[in-house]
Amino acid sequence: MTDTLDYIGEQLKALTSIPSPTGFTRAVTDYVMKALEEMGFAPERSTKGNVLVCLGGEDEPLVLASHVDTLGAMVRSIKDNGRLRPTTLGGHQWSTADGENCTVHTRDGRVYTGVVLNTEPSSHVADEKVETLEKNMEILLDENVDTKDDVASLGIQTGDIIAMDPRTVITKSGYIKSRFLDDKLSASVLLGLARAVAAGEVKLARKVSLLFTVYEEVGHGGAFVPADTCEMISVDMGCVGDDLGCTERMVSICAKDSGGPYNYELVSALADTAKRLSLDYAIDVYPHYGSDVEATLRAGYDIRHGLIGPGVYASHNYERSHMDGVRNTYELLRAYVGE
Repeated sequence: MTDTLDYIGEQLKALTSIPSPTGFTRAVTDYVMKALEEMGFAPERSTKGNVLVCLGGEDEPLVLASHVDTLGAMVRSIKDNGRLRPTTLGGHQWSTADGENCTVHTRDGRVYTGVVLNTEPSSHVADEKVETLEKNMEILLDENVDTKDDVASLGIQTGDIIAMDPRTVITKSGYIKSRFLDDKLSASVLLGLARAVAAGEVKLARKVSLLFTVYEEVGHGGAFVPADTCEMISVDMGCVGDDLGCTERMVSICAKDSGGPYNYELVSALADTAKRLSLDYAIDVYPHYGSDVEATLRAGYDIRHGLIGPGVYASHNYERSHMDGVRNTYELLRAYVGE
């Protein structure tokens, strides 16, 4: 188990190091494809950009889905003073990014560093505090630019991608701190499961496929799955906060979110498995949450659906989890798919 957790931690660091705001995910799916191919699998990338791989097994086809797209921003316009006005990709909160380092990615492959700040960030200058609303935010490039033309000469234009610094850290005590644990932490867990299947450590009791989606943050990542799917589980972040039972060291099983209840029988089966294995888990309701598998249902698929994930605190912020939550999530998945 220690080896598997180490591998998952390594994959998390690798995945978070690859900028992948929604709509800019080719590099991260290239990485996932290569990792799966090196295990001996044959992943396929859809026209849309999702990565699907069958791990093997027969009957009762199950899809486990995680997403590798993240929150981020795009250049909305270039200001006369050479600063960039951003527009949000996904449910990004500018209050969590004020003062964050970032990178700007041009369409011809150039990358520039910068910092996200509000229009008057200096407490020694501002007469009044500037609210951290999108209209008040700008990107200051780490380049000597003072005009629109200066910025244009760098090849930066409207529609270029802005990615925030993930700042990924795993402490000796097991705490995981990073942007984009939603959902690169669970994507790493699924890579760990694939590795265990490839090594013969997990024997599949049914047909199991992994789906790595690229448009979850804007609501349609899981809109297409294999036609034979009868059950699908979104492996995403579990919520930690007021009124919830889950902690960062647990696996969370979601009973209901903003899209309504998850399949009652599937939620019960996951909870029974966790209980049988004496895993640290909680069944919770997420009031402001949506997942890939709900997009699958809206697309018309007749499936049972569920949602689990390691507990993550401060979602859509600089997030925190724990390797115990990873272990509990991995063990639940391993038992649910295994003989």
